Amino acid sequence: MCVLGLHSRQGIYGTRLAALLLMTTVGGCLHLLWGSCAYCQDDVPGFIPGDREYSPYPQQDFPNQVFFGDTHLHTSYSADAGMIGNVLGPEEAFRFAKGQVVTSSMGVKAQLERPLDWLVIADHAEGLGVAPMIARSDPAVLNTEFGRKLHSLAKVGTAEAAGELWNMWAGSRMQGTNPYSNDPEFPKKPWEEIIDAAEAANQPGQFTTLIGFEWSSTPNGNNMHRVVIYREGKEVANSRIPLSSDGDPNPEALWDWMEDLMDKTGGHVFAIPHNGNLSNGLMFADARYARKEAIDGEYAARRQKLEPLYEVTQMKGDGEAHPMLSPEDAFADFETFDKANFGDGAKTPEMLPKEYAREALKRGLAYEQKIGTNPFKFGMLGSTDAHTSLSTTQENNFFGKVAQLEPSASPVRFKEVIAGRLGDESIHIYTRQTSASGLAAVWARTNTRESIFDALARKEVFATTGTRLKVRVFAGFDFGPEDLDRSNFAQYGYDNGVPMGGDLKSASDGKAPTLLIRAIRDVDGANLDRVQVIKGWVDMSGKTHERIFDVAVSDDRKIGKDGRCRELVGNTVDIEEANYSNSIGAPFLQAFWSDPEFDPSQRSFYYVRALEIPTPRWTTYDAKVFGVERPKDVPASIQERAYTSPIWYTPNDS
Repeated sequence: MCVLGLHSRQGIYGTRLAALLLMTTVGGCLHLLWGSCAYCQDDVPGFIPGDREYSPYPQQDFPNQVFFGDTHLHTSYSADAGMIGNVLGPEEAFRFAKGQVVTSSMGVKAQLERPLDWLVIADHAEGLGVAPMIARSDPAVLNTEFGRKLHSLAKVGTAEAAGELWNMWAGSRMQGTNPYSNDPEFPKKPWEEIIDAAEAANQPGQFTTLIGFEWSSTPNGNNMHRVVIYREGKEVANSRIPLSSDGDPNPEALWDWMEDLMDKTGGHVFAIPHNGNLSNGLMFADARYARKEAIDGEYAARRQKLEPLYEVTQMKGDGEAHPMLSPEDAFADFETFDKANFGDGAKTPEMLPKEYAREALKRGLAYEQKIGTNPFKFGMLGSTDAHTSLSTTQENNFFGKVAQLEPSASPVRFKEVIAGRLGDESIHIYTRQTSASGLAAVWARTNTRESIFDALARKEVFATTGTRLKVRVFAGFDFGPEDLDRSNFAQYGYDNGVPMGGDLKSASDGKAPTLLIRAIRDVDGANLDRVQVIKGWVDMSGKTHERIFDVAVSDDRKIGKDGRCRELVGNTVDIEEANYSNSIGAPFLQAFWSDPEFDPSQRSFYYVRALEIPTPRWTTYDAKVFGVERPKDVPASIQERAYTSPIWYTPNDS
């Protein structure tokens, strides 16, 4: 016999409930029938259904999540990956990005600490798919004598054969020829395979795949590469083969192709330039590439529309700033590649202003003042440009630039020349000078193609050099210090200001712009050192300026009247053990900042740079793991960082 004791009381759970329970006695035991009408809404005292919206979230539509991804990963379908040892295709690349264990091309098991949220495979249009087509003895490769030579070398399978294979193919491409196939539709099959892999891996709400490719113009060894990204899926991407730069190295030819694609399909694409530091002054040049004419309003408008973003940091050097251009910036000399291009072209000082993002952003203001449109009004993101199919951005999990440089005790891991290789030794840039960078972080509402693409297009994106610290910034004219602590911080920021990537117009009463900034460390990473505001502006004479403001610092350090904290955070890195301590720094920093030198007549921009405390560099991890000598010409530690997209101010009368 079962006995259920009931304690009756007045109210909703009072005597009426006790009576209902007694009425449901079965087999000597009491059973509560939750499916009955015991709680019908019209029976509950004081309950009036639908009289108000209680939950605040159904009506919210502002971006409320950060999604970390990579816009620039290469697989074996890129000739400069597959021809030199990468055997992993798009399917493996997506599985790895989702957090699964993948065996690398060199036979090493690899996995991310945490999965990415989204990924773009951006294989080169030039020679797209030639390596896997050779590997599977596709008839489209075997229909020429040159193709058969490539095929026979690939079957040897040695490192020497791979090197010869690559040299033969690259040499043919530099001559503007395509001798490995008679089929003009050669890239169609591999392009469809890349698209199909992206479609199969796409999981809206969980993991997003965006379709893309890289257009890789490199005239005379000067980098003018762009990654092209599609908003839509197969129906648009499969409408035509990706454009190769072999026919025309002019970026405006790519823009023509993009505009025609959008006109014919109704789809949406944009391009993301990268590695201006290897362009020898071409990336942000004053003249149009082909006609050598000065930039005009038509050019500026097209570039601003079709290239809304710049990949500011990646393995082949950081492109935010340069110490010669920003001598007052103590953190400008970071993972700097500034000796050469891809060939034998040595760098000269006059090239630098046309290669780095901060200087380009400043020059963009001057152009807008002069011709009415800003050609360099871009947001900033990071990505890897890895050619291993493995999007590894952590220093302790770095699988190198290409497959042959994957983790090992081989000296080639440190000593291979990756830029300036055709010139003399003085301009060589070595693999040990690369870093495990970077990531693109978008503020979006949902993890879907449309939401991620739209966040990128509106520039609500920030770059990190590989870690997953989070940064948020709003600018307006009426924010106050008390707004930092609002529970509805984001809602208030959107309602009363603009986010990163946004635009400000003058306040009617001449108030200065105010910024609300929050930064939080990577949950599995290092504490924060400081948060800075980088301001650039142009005066009435057309001269550009910049200034750096430390707005939040850790460890009770002080910010001086000049807006700078001169005291360094310190360094806890144990070089021999390749570890560090979070005993310094702060897990969270925030700041309210008002521009103390604001001139409402001057165009300006503001972006935020957040720095972590020093942590071991990948070369330091390698020395510990493999017992090899650590290279002494690169730092033992690195200060990872984030760069937000700018917020631009434009006077009302402009």
